[in-house]
Amino acid sequence: MSDFNRSASLEKQEVHHSTLDEVALKGHAATDKYGHALVEIDHKAEAALRRKLDLRIVPMISLLYLFCFIDRANIGNARVAGLEKDLGILPPTHGGYGYNLLLTAFYVAYVAFELPCNFICKKVGPGRFIPILSFAFGLFSFVMAFVHNFGQAFAVRFLLGVAEAGVFPGMAYYLSRFYRKDELGFRFALYIVCAPLAGAFGGLLASGFLSCPGFGMVHSWRIIFFSEGLITMGLAIVSWFVLADSPEAAKWLTAEEKALCAARIKSENVGSVEVLDSMHGSVVRQALFNPTTLVITLIFLLDNITVQGMGFFLPSIIKTIYPTKTTVQLQLQTVPPYIVGAAATLLIPYLSWKTSRRALYMFMSAPFIMVGYAMFLGSTEPKIRYAATFLIAIGAFSFGAMCNSWAGINTTSDTARAATIGMVVFGGNLGGLVATWSYLPRFSPNQIPGNSLNLGTSSLIFILVGGLWAWQVRQNKKKEQGRDDHILEGKSAEEIAMLGQKHPGFRYRT
Repeated sequence: MSDFNRSASLEKQEVHHSTLDEVALKGHAATDKYGHALVEIDHKAEAALRRKLDLRIVPMISLLYLFCFIDRANIGNARVAGLEKDLGILPPTHGGYGYNLLLTAFYVAYVAFELPCNFICKKVGPGRFIPILSFAFGLFSFVMAFVHNFGQAFAVRFLLGVAEAGVFPGMAYYLSRFYRKDELGFRFALYIVCAPLAGAFGGLLASGFLSCPGFGMVHSWRIIFFSEGLITMGLAIVSWFVLADSPEAAKWLTAEEKALCAARIKSENVGSVEVLDSMHGSVVRQALFNPTTLVITLIFLLDNITVQGMGFFLPSIIKTIYPTKTTVQLQLQTVPPYIVGAAATLLIPYLSWKTSRRALYMFMSAPFIMVGYAMFLGSTEPKIRYAATFLIAIGAFSFGAMCNSWAGINTTSDTARAATIGMVVFGGNLGGLVATWSYLPRFSPNQIPGNSLNLGTSSLIFILVGGLWAWQVRQNKKKEQGRDDHILEGKSAEEIAMLGQKHPGFRYRT
């Protein structure tokens, strides 16, 4: 055992436990220099606080993300209902790729504004930034109901991408201000589950709206954008009055609950002396470019090719499987795979929370995607291909919560989490951009290139998860052996707070 670890063992036995009020104060650490918590937390009080946070924050975040994803993916439902024909972009117009170009417009903006939005979110405060973005993407979805040609649709989809760029990472970052690290994955899942639910609920909404009589120029696919955009803007207005930037700003928390929130967050961040630290360039660079962030970013990129591809193309894929069904029947046929995917999205992060394991469940999920796409490639039988969509949904949809959780918990400050989560979601959005070109009209109905691509990406996910898992275990062993013990020598409290993963008391959580 190294000198550091011997000292740590002795220190742990003699540690002075501070009060909640003491560790909540700015400039006061919640851990000793070895990473041991300096505060004892009442588990009953903590459970009561967690329930209060769950009831107050998660429902609003989940509703906003549900309609965020609906407003993004409803173009798939609109396509089946005649969007291409009405806008004059059916093949061979625009080389037959007009629909793909509309999807690309969204993702170009989404990718370009991803990281800047998360840094703006930290600066402005997520309790204000998220409602503003939500109102904006509802507005642009609403405007989509009034476009007359491809150019107008392209411009509106681009603006929708700008508005939605900061929503997913902003929400993950927002929750990290209130919850412990092991609690985050399941709370991410409680709003990320709205992605598959948006596919199911969006299909139901679309079939319902398509059955309604139109008015003026708002009819057929236009009524989908019109109605869903209005609902989103209404929710955004409500969220302005519900969401608070941080526990300290939450009027619905008592002084004791605010102190408990601060102690919970700081006690898990080795060397941290404040809950919401100032932004430092060195911390941002370390958060963005360490191996854990980079590998998880790549994993989420690869997974999102599948997730976004399903959102955009599942109605069209099902149409190739069941070509004689009506438009409304096709919309309803998309619902069951998303329901199964939603169940997996909740179950897997819940198990992860209760067992404090992430890599294991991600490693077990990837084969479901691999088998699903192998079935698509190996058979043209409609029932087999439809069954494959269920396997793909089970494997793919939980990665949104798991990737952001795995990356976020391996940070030690608010700034690092903002940068890390922004980077991971940036990678996911690059995957979405690739997804817009994964299924092209000229390869219909079997779509061998697109299905082969997704089989390859899911296989690579399996390898990357296993590799990162093994690397983190090896790094923890080296830290236990004293490799980083010398780093604390001669450093001030401020310098120690910015060490992050280099701190000798830091351990990777797998």
